Amino acid sequence: MELTSSKKIDTNRYELEVKVGEEEFGAAVEQAFRKNSHKLTVPGFRKGKAPKSIVYKMYGEGVFYEDAVNDLYPKASADALDAAGIEPVAYPQIKVTSVGKEGFTFTAEVVVKPEVEVSDYKGISAPKTVKNVEETDVDEELERMRRRNSRTLSVTDRPAKEGDTVIIDFEGAVDGVPFEGGKSEKTPLKLGSGQFIPGFEEKVAGHSIGEDFSITLSFPEDYHEESLKGKEAVFKILIHEIKEEELPALDDEFAKDVSEFDTLGELRGDLKQKLQKRREEEADANYENALVDKVIAGMKADIPREMIENKMNDLLRDYEFRLRAQGITLEMFLQYTGQTADVFKESFRESADKQVRISLALEKIAELENIQPSDEDVEAEYKNLAERHKSDVERIKSVIPAADIRMDLAMHKAIDIIRENAAVSDAPEAPAEPAPKKRAPRRKKAAEPAETPENE
Repeated sequence: MELTSSKKIDTNRYELEVKVGEEEFGAAVEQAFRKNSHKLTVPGFRKGKAPKSIVYKMYGEGVFYEDAVNDLYPKASADALDAAGIEPVAYPQIKVTSVGKEGFTFTAEVVVKPEVEVSDYKGISAPKTVKNVEETDVDEELERMRRRNSRTLSVTDRPAKEGDTVIIDFEGAVDGVPFEGGKSEKTPLKLGSGQFIPGFEEKVAGHSIGEDFSITLSFPEDYHEESLKGKEAVFKILIHEIKEEELPALDDEFAKDVSEFDTLGELRGDLKQKLQKRREEEADANYENALVDKVIAGMKADIPREMIENKMNDLLRDYEFRLRAQGITLEMFLQYTGQTADVFKESFRESADKQVRISLALEKIAELENIQPSDEDVEAEYKNLAERHKSDVERIKSVIPAADIRMDLAMHKAIDIIRENAAVSDAPEAPAEPAPKKRAPRRKKAAEPAETPENE
């Protein structure tokens, strides 16, 4: 491979001219012949047995050129980028300009990171307010704990009511014609959850197990399915089961069951302390975000669209991964929400743009401050990641390049520099009262629920 030319053709764009010589190309053509000649039919010969000269005479000498070029250009373009000292932010656009026995030449159009100017990242200020936890906040947290420790009971002696979960069959029709997605069997539905169109759950309430009934509703004018907007529909419904949630009593026994404390009062005090700490952490995060927002507001950079598109794709893949963890495919999600893949991807643009700007700004600050994490720092971070993900250090190293770890550490240090040189424009509220004394852990009963994360 020979890099014959490297020139800037536009903002953040370079064009490389690359030549692959006769010897290297000839070896690749020979390899392509051995790999693919069996696919060609030559009269008088079994597939793969015809001499090269006969194959070339029949199909032309360039029959395997395309395969050879495809085999060689990925490494040739990567080597050319290294030779030019260019780091691309997207796959190069390749164009073969000539090919023959003597080799081939191609151009690679490369998009690079923009030039970035960051000023006034020291001495900035932002508000930081910590809202004190009230008793009503503790009440809400206790109620969430009760629900996590609730029991589900089958109901047979009364009609369904709000708060119950019913197992139903339903089939909807508009003007007597069933519509797509309007039929389901043995579907769980919590009445009052707002899962179905307005009025559906309210009209199911009051009916009993085994009851076969119909309800009439109109779809909202802003319903995602165009053909159903504002249409009146009749739903035939059958209730198979009714289940209710039984919450545990809020007393000292509850505190003993779900925490390390003997009394409800001690549990309340511990929750209040933890909630206050959480709010302080949230205030810290919001303060840091506000500082970074000020930095990127003053940043100057002509960001290539490819960087935004790549980040959008990353965010979309992350979202799809989280959906799959819940047993939902992206296709199912798009169908439920009535969106196209393109529209949904576009919803990530604003977030992608901001994340790219933050990365570029922090990288520039790291450069200006000459932040260079040591090999020891990188190794320590690999160990932290391995512990966090309960994995082997070598496996983490095989997934995440050291250069990425080094850059991540540098950007975190850049944030530290911003914070160390910043000022809080609003003072936080007074700290919460001290946490109650914990008692020694007690042995759990066999059927006792595990402790909740809030009380670890």
